Amino acid sequence: MFSLKQNCWFIRKVVIWRSVASIAWSVLLLPVTSAVFVLLSRFSLFHPIQWISECTSLLTASSTIFSLVVLCGVVLITGLFNLEFYTLVPSIPCSRMALLGTVLHPRQCVHSLVYCTMGMLVMWCASVTIGGRYSTLGIPCRQSESGEVVTCLNEYHLFLLLAGAFMGYSHSFLGVVQNMYYVSFQPIQQYKYPRFKGCLPMVVKCSVIQSLYSARNFAALYFFFGKIFINLCITLQLYSSLQPLDSLTGLLDFSLLYHLSISGTFLYFTWYLTVLLFRIYVTEAYSFPVQSTFTEDAEQCLPKVLAETNTLVMKFLALQDLALLSQHSLSRRLEVFSLSQPGGHPHNWNAISRECMSLLSELTQRLLAHQDAVASNGRVKSQSASIDTRSASSSSSVVSGTEDVSETPRLSVPLRTPGSVFTSSVGGMHSALTAPFTPDVDSPFSSPAIRRLVGQQEPRSPWFGTVQSPHIMRRGPKLWSASTESQSNGSPPASPATVPSPPAANQKPSFLAQWLQNRREQVKSFLAKRVLIVYLFNKLPEASSQALFADSQAHIWALQGLSHLVAASFSEDQFGVVQTTLPSILSCLVVLLEAVDRHFKLPHASSKPVRTVCSMGDSTYKTLRFALRAALKTAIYKITTTFGEHLNAVNISTEHRKRLQQFLEFKE
Repeated sequence: MFSLKQNCWFIRKVVIWRSVASIAWSVLLLPVTSAVFVLLSRFSLFHPIQWISECTSLLTASSTIFSLVVLCGVVLITGLFNLEFYTLVPSIPCSRMALLGTVLHPRQCVHSLVYCTMGMLVMWCASVTIGGRYSTLGIPCRQSESGEVVTCLNEYHLFLLLAGAFMGYSHSFLGVVQNMYYVSFQPIQQYKYPRFKGCLPMVVKCSVIQSLYSARNFAALYFFFGKIFINLCITLQLYSSLQPLDSLTGLLDFSLLYHLSISGTFLYFTWYLTVLLFRIYVTEAYSFPVQSTFTEDAEQCLPKVLAETNTLVMKFLALQDLALLSQHSLSRRLEVFSLSQPGGHPHNWNAISRECMSLLSELTQRLLAHQDAVASNGRVKSQSASIDTRSASSSSSVVSGTEDVSETPRLSVPLRTPGSVFTSSVGGMHSALTAPFTPDVDSPFSSPAIRRLVGQQEPRSPWFGTVQSPHIMRRGPKLWSASTESQSNGSPPASPATVPSPPAANQKPSFLAQWLQNRREQVKSFLAKRVLIVYLFNKLPEASSQALFADSQAHIWALQGLSHLVAASFSEDQFGVVQTTLPSILSCLVVLLEAVDRHFKLPHASSKPVRTVCSMGDSTYKTLRFALRAALKTAIYKITTTFGEHLNAVNISTEHRKRLQQFLEFKE
């Protein structure tokens, strides 16, 4: 999410100005779209000359100019909402209850209310432009008894205004359901104008389809509840000379449905065009200097920017720039491989490779934690034991040549994987256990073992502490676990630490605590049998897998940048700075590949997502796990095909060497 409160040079100098440029272009395109709307709203097939003359006079009228001013205000508010609400990592709810909580969040309610208001404003401008029976809300009418002229309600104008409010709420609601606030980066870079021209037909198509859907749904809603709303909220009496719209004969008016459809298309097109221009400008590539001459510009250099964790858009663009320079810029690659003066240290390469391997190691730990949770069927081992086992295995497998970069890549603050409702990540831990696996911690169906995984342990539960009962752990063989991995590596399995049990007096709960625990279990068992509760709290099939890889675009760029730099170092690295970290890089890639392969053996992990209908919501995050696996194998192939048999001289473990041999023989 791009917050205006962030005090960062990149937000001030780049992101805000790009957003201003997108809003300016949206405002400049408003007269063109308004002119097209005027032509369509006054369309007359049998009187073309009169149609053209009326449209020409209407375009220069004062009412049209005032409507353009109102529409400019709507576009400005939409652009500010884009800047405030858009995110680079989509929010993926893991259950229907989580999605409902997101929709009913106060922040989202305010967003929906603002869009309802803007929808009514746009529809008011459209009704004034159409004219005729839609021009005003109140029309003069004569009472039959006294003959007095009073103001009556024009239901046609009210119908369009309520339709605008309904379409505004639909746009806000679909923004949450379809992740319309998610900004994705294109795999192939394009200039702004070709990309805009290529996406414009899709925007028109989505606007028409969404307008037809909204018109159908609103007509059905107005048919059942239109009269009730008028009687409760409006004191004006209806104009009796017009056909009431809460009947089939009133709603099946072709002229009414036509004007409603084109007005809705104009409304959605105005919003979608602003969204499209914002995405194009924000995701435009930005070139960071590899090294600076002046000290005050050091924070803007690529190695420093890659270590940034607070400004996510800057980190993403830096990783994108790294992937591009590693493939297309020889001079900037030489700067990466250069040595510092004085001293002769490869600070640029060390910083870049450390951050890339840190990202990949964080993803590996995240996948292993998820696999342990799934493999144990809810009986999760202690957090400290699993971390110690993984650190021991990783330290035994990763071998390096120099002291300053030989240690295991430090885990920086991970890119935040979206949660289900309000949780973001497990508090205080720089681990891979992020929010997609915690939405059900506070639900009535969460077991103490799941709370143990995220650090919420119950003192009186059998999972509290580091020792577990042998009756609890006596289960079938796991799919994957740290013990099986250690046995396959030849190392003895780690034995659980023995902790002296506390006195029996401290373990015995009081009568009130036991009574409350029994009532809690009864309530949980009662709710677990209710169909609606189970439907709301059950996890969605692919949500956990999608949430695991929600930020994988950063990992894909890290893989591309790292692999191309390593491959280019074979002929361009004059000082051999890359060769010192080559064992660590190869081990990091192979360990990640093993974790990804294991993940794709889990249920619903390898299933392709269902293709959705035309919408402005970006669904590319649903296939990021497949793109990451392809990028990972491509990165390993890039290195193995470049170095060939020279990899046999690299000091890596036997298992990793066997896996790399599969790539050398093109058997993967």
